[in-house]
Amino acid sequence: MVEAVREGMSMRGAARKFRVSLATVQYWVQRTSRQRLDAVDWADQPRGPRAPSNRTSREVEDRVLSLRSELKETSALGEYGAQAIYREMAARGLQPLPHLRTIGRILERRGALDGHRRVRRAAPPPGWYLPEVASKAAELDQFDFVEGLVIRGGTEVEVLTKTSLHGGLEEAWPAAPWTAKRAVEELIAHWREFGVPAYAQFDNDTRFQGAHQHRDVVGQVTRLCLSLAITPVFVPPREPGFQASLENFNGRWQAKVWARFEHESLAMLQTRSHQYILAARARAASRIEGAPPRRCFPVDWKLDLQAALRGRIIYLRRTNDTGYASILGYSFAIAPDWNHRLVRAEIDLDAEKIRFYALRRREPTWQPLLGEIDHRLPQRRFKH
Repeated sequence: MVEAVREGMSMRGAARKFRVSLATVQYWVQRTSRQRLDAVDWADQPRGPRAPSNRTSREVEDRVLSLRSELKETSALGEYGAQAIYREMAARGLQPLPHLRTIGRILERRGALDGHRRVRRAAPPPGWYLPEVASKAAELDQFDFVEGLVIRGGTEVEVLTKTSLHGGLEEAWPAAPWTAKRAVEELIAHWREFGVPAYAQFDNDTRFQGAHQHRDVVGQVTRLCLSLAITPVFVPPREPGFQASLENFNGRWQAKVWARFEHESLAMLQTRSHQYILAARARAASRIEGAPPRRCFPVDWKLDLQAALRGRIIYLRRTNDTGYASILGYSFAIAPDWNHRLVRAEIDLDAEKIRFYALRRREPTWQPLLGEIDHRLPQRRFKH
């Protein structure tokens, strides 16, 4: 490169020929300083001295480590970190006195720190607690209620919200205070339009689950799901992580629809909400199309709340300090060594059994069967 320039080639031409920058050619031409090419030192040494002028000396580093060992054995407070070393060096009048942060870097550089960095593990896949959903072989619809909204003038509003886990198919139904019967009507209309998922997930609201004061209660929404061969899933109380994607949608809806405008009436709120939902679906069209397939809504289907219960109901629960979990108003013994941990309780209505599976976020594919018990739901008449 330098030889080509000396033979008459321009520096730009040399840069193009050897595919380097013009600054590189200029640097090496200047560095040779008309020397014979066989006498030039071509080693690319960094500028400046080999060691920075402000680096802490080896003697000071050794003194810091020696004092740390001494404090670890003799300190009345039992403290031997950077702050304790700095205080002791200042008390003894040792010079030079490194800065507190310098002492910390010395300890880290010499491997003298007892603490360990937090290990951040990869998050489990969406729907990890349901193997079919985690493998994207089945879709899961999530439902929730947004409460505590009031239009100026005193009109109370509750919003039934929904999103699908994989497809992101969103919906919001603003209305006056909801009932279980009205929720069933809206779910039927929604599933008629978009198809039936394999799973439907809810929190433990009584409008979804049924009354809590009695045992073995199966509410209207649960009966609707079972009649359509949808497996209802109820998330653990006070653990919002299982509904994270739906909570995210709830926050966006409140920011982009509820808080963005001043709504004169419930009808105006419903109109604006519908416009937002249509725009959100258009934006997520490719994701919706790529979601696991849904079943067609049965043509001759009719809801019969008195029909015998068939299929599965899933409860996700966390055991207490003795390994018990509360399901259907009962306290079931899961496993004495599985306390304060997650379990998936599958109620098999056909086999009249409840199966308990262990769940761990750290190992989402490891879901062994912890136990199985006999349990039969009474076939009593459903009261509206």
